[in-house]
Amino acid sequence: MPDRILLVEDDSSLAAAVGYALEQEGFAVEALADGACALDRFTAAPPGLVILDLMLPGLSGWQLLSAFRRSGDTPVIILTARVEEADRVAGLEMGADDYVTKPFSMRELVARVRVALRRRRDPAPPPAEPTLVAVGEVRVDLISHEVTVAGRPVPCSPKEYDLLVYLMRDPGRVRSRSEILRAVWGQEDFLDERTVYVHVRWLREKIESDPAHPQRLLTIHGVGYKFAPPHSA
Repeated sequence: MPDRILLVEDDSSLAAAVGYALEQEGFAVEALADGACALDRFTAAPPGLVILDLMLPGLSGWQLLSAFRRSGDTPVIILTARVEEADRVAGLEMGADDYVTKPFSMRELVARVRVALRRRRDPAPPPAEPTLVAVGEVRVDLISHEVTVAGRPVPCSPKEYDLLVYLMRDPGRVRSRSEILRAVWGQEDFLDERTVYVHVRWLREKIESDPAHPQRLLTIHGVGYKFAPPHSA
């Protein structure tokens, strides 16, 4: 049974082109131009993935994204003509899995769809050993997925958790942004390196006493990031 994609786009020509390209690749596509109708459809029959235009009449793409995230973890790829970094970061912060800036190639969009579906279908298996990763006051229980800093529970999103564990497993080792994208997101070709920057910033707000002057999760300029061993920052 083909993966079902909900395409929410009010540009009928673009919607037809995207729908045709995806259907040629074996996907089942349902295209809607109205945000309220899209939300009703999503609620009634959750799709395998959503492709979402941000600039919709009535119920906006931002509102839809927020509603989709409250309902579960269905992958959402944003289509946007907005090129400002702040808009892209805002979309990621609200829970989008990826974004494509208009104009775009259909081959790129299809590739991003395949990657997002593959990540959802084949999540990384939980590690069998060890059951705990600890660096200084930061501790991660790999069984319960609980993160604590100096005994204080710290809630983390799934990707924040994966990034933290990846860096803490080898404290002091610098990981490049491309290495992080491959290890944590499963690929690097179709995600912007700002994705890593955004998630590092979120983690610092949770595990650092002063996020503006981090002592644990450090930036190595021109290279990447590392989790500093105790007393090495």
